[in-house]
Amino acid sequence: MVLTIPLVLLLAAVLALLLRFRAVGAGAAVAAALFGFYLAGTGAAHTVNALITAVAGALAGIGH
Repeated sequence: MVLTIPLVLLLAAVLALLLRFRAVGAGAAVAAALFGFYLAGTGAAHTVNALITAVAGALAGIGH
């Protein structure tokens, strides 16, 4: 059985945990979210997406 979790949900959970344990402040969390939002609208979005896809593929291949 394979369970897939969207990356955005995983990152949201990590950010929520960081906020919960006060490892990052609310201002830094907002800045990180805004950075990601604006990064998605730049020319770097394709490169970042390709990198994340490659890393996810490599991690998935480790178990096989």
